Amino acid sequence: MVKLALDVRLERGEFALAVSETLALDGITALFGPSGSGKTTLLRVIAGLEDGARGTVAFDGERWQHDGARVPPHRRGIGYVFQDGRLFPHLDVERNLRFALERAHGRPSRPIGLADVIAALDLKALLRRRPASLSGGEQQRVAIGRALLTSPRLLLMDEPLSSLDVGRKREIVPLIEKLPAAFHVPVLYVTHNVDEVARLASRVVLLNAGRVIAQGDVAEILERIDLWSYTGGREAGAVLEVRVESERDGIATLRLREHALHVPMAEPPLGRTLRIRIHARDVAVATVRPREISIRNVLGAEVLRIDLDASIYAELLLGIDGQHLRARITRDALDELRLKTGQQVYALIKSVALESTLLG
Repeated sequence: MVKLALDVRLERGEFALAVSETLALDGITALFGPSGSGKTTLLRVIAGLEDGARGTVAFDGERWQHDGARVPPHRRGIGYVFQDGRLFPHLDVERNLRFALERAHGRPSRPIGLADVIAALDLKALLRRRPASLSGGEQQRVAIGRALLTSPRLLLMDEPLSSLDVGRKREIVPLIEKLPAAFHVPVLYVTHNVDEVARLASRVVLLNAGRVIAQGDVAEILERIDLWSYTGGREAGAVLEVRVESERDGIATLRLREHALHVPMAEPPLGRTLRIRIHARDVAVATVRPREISIRNVLGAEVLRIDLDASIYAELLLGIDGQHLRARITRDALDELRLKTGQQVYALIKSVALESTLLG
């Protein structure tokens, strides 16, 4: 695991970025926050693209910026995927990829081969086509491939799914998910979409108004009530890690440990481990196991904590198979059910609620 040490400042008009953090990079780390929070600006500082940035940037012990001295972007060993792909319009896909290969020559890092990238991103059928003939998702796959073929030590991705519709996202999310393991490169991934964070990232850095509000494990950060105003408010919830166990008649079985979830899923990746985010508003609670009910997902759980806010709701933290789930119920329901910490209950989740959280 490599570390990225940041102690940087940048002022631009009324906006000020001030970040002093050390990030442990393993797999995909999300830079997450609302628009204008400084995510892309911080990514550009790390890449060496912001001349006005002051302070220190050090990657794996190597100083990229310090005391006014800056290693130029092309010598940092960084691959950068922009929102819009930025392919060369006069070159076909293969020549776009080979251009990146030429840039990688002489870089002191593990070389990444053209054939491996073409296979991992399913690019073979696109090699003779020009960028103008590609869909948005296809262009992004090529842009990711081009960034990988520079054999980067660190891959930076700036909202690569923001311009894509849901269908194209479903195609590309599983490909992005595999990149760190397939190519042995950590990824810093900018997004303001919390479902992308839950599905793709293992760690998250939460930014607001140019400052880091929190960083840590994705499940831990997304379930914290004190951060819900930043991570989603009404859309807040928790993350479960599940294994795709089986599929029958279009319904996939997602295994926790003792419990399983059942959700409509086209072509589920059998045997794969996924993270799914479940909104607190989509979880109901019962004190006895319901009978003759249409909801297929009824999970035994323990009430770990009850949080009361200033509204009419109570937020429950539930424990299920060593993981956490959030439920939002009214205070009237809390009183009527006489819920208390340590109590055994049943969490009820509609399959349609689960289906909407799966990006890939």
